[in-house]
Amino acid sequence: MPKVPVYNMQGSAVGEIDLTADVWNSVVHSSAVFDAVQSQLAGRRAGTHKVKTRAEVRGGGRKPWKQKGTGRARQGSIRSPQWVGGGTVHGPVPRSYAYQLPKKVRRLAIRSALTSKVQEGAIVVLDSIALAEIKTRTMRTALDALGVSKKALVVDAAKDQNVYLSVRNLPGVTYSAADSINVYDLVSHDRLVITTAGVARVEEVFSK
Repeated sequence: MPKVPVYNMQGSAVGEIDLTADVWNSVVHSSAVFDAVQSQLAGRRAGTHKVKTRAEVRGGGRKPWKQKGTGRARQGSIRSPQWVGGGTVHGPVPRSYAYQLPKKVRRLAIRSALTSKVQEGAIVVLDSIALAEIKTRTMRTALDALGVSKKALVVDAAKDQNVYLSVRNLPGVTYSAADSINVYDLVSHDRLVITTAGVARVEEVFSK
């Protein structure tokens, strides 16, 4: 069972916490992590691409020349696909790229990503995050005290509005509730900053 130190917002160690092994010390399945990231990115695609078929291109309603006797190839419309300015055949149309992975694979990917963060020493556990007012500078100072200078995912048991509004202007910092964390955010951020309440909620949601 992994054991990591717990810090306060001033960067001082105030204790230790035992992390549940089946969430934070499981086997890392890189293929599940890859599939989960691909699924999330596919779901974010707009899918608004569109080309016009020969039925949608303006013009071309009249046969350009008679069928026989001209010496030229027979043509029915100047908007056929082989013409410049003609319609496109089998082109992209608006569609959704989203697809769902099986629930077990998604949970396996989350546990693998969390385990990777522990193995890399990229997890910082806070006793709590409490802000009396919306203050971005306070959050920046706290992260600096914790040695978090790169991209960070800040997680609490539930979203606090003051913390959310204080974090959102910090470059590379994302704030999330524990039961809303996803594999892409875990992989794309260098550090995971999570409260003890957030740890408990993650273990409750994602344990086997």
